[in-house]
Parts: sequence; C-alpha cells; structure tokens
Amino acid sequence: QVQLVESGGGLVQPGGSLRLSCAASGSIASITAMGWYRQARGNVRRLVAVISKSGSTNYGDSVKGRFTISRDNAKNTVYLQMNSLKPEDTAVYYCNADNVRLTTGGIYDYWGQGTQVTVSS
Repeated sequence: QVQLVESGGGLVQPGGSLRLSCAASGSIASITAMGWYRQARGNVRRLVAVISKSGSTNYGDSVKGRFTISRDNAKNTVYLQMNSLKPEDTAVYYCNADNVRLTTGGIYDYWGQGTQVTVSS
C-alpha cells in the first residue's frame, strides 16, 4: 500500500558530499515523522536523523554539524544532505516513515529497501 523509494547513494571520497532522497507513495493520508537510519556491516541499525511533520529535527551524535535532514510534506519526500563525509559513514542507509496514516484506514511504519553509501579514497 505504501512504498518508500530511496536514491542518491554511491561512492564518494572522504570530505565529499552526497544527497539522499526518499519518496513515499501510496494510500497516504499523513506521515508523522520521516527519517534516515544506517547499518554498517556487522553493526546494528542506528538513527542518523529524523524530522517531524512540523520540521523538528533530531540527529545522531556522530553526524551533527555535517548532515542536514529536510522534508517536503506535499511530496511526502525526505532528504539527507551529507557533507564532510568520513569513511566511518560507510553503511547502508534506510529511509523510515513513522506513523503513516492510510487513506484506507490504519497506521503503520514503513522502511525503504536501503541505499549503499561508501566513503573511500
């Protein structure tokens, strides 16, 4: 009923930048919060950044000051601008839509399929 499609991952050198996008589509009435999580090989999935419908944001400690999350409510799309990338930012990045109210009824959480970000020289 709802799909999250991510784009923008890839290979970048240390110090470089990337911009991730995630568009939610389907029978969506509203989305409370959208965010990004990442999972490096052998590690658990961790919060990168989250943004509420009103624009309030929260960031993981390791990305504060380097990453910026933004959201277009009209397009149900969330963005992650990543600057000053480090090798330790290498991970699969997952988009999350939290408390998605469907036009057909019900409230659910959804995840994207993940996009690989590799920071290496």
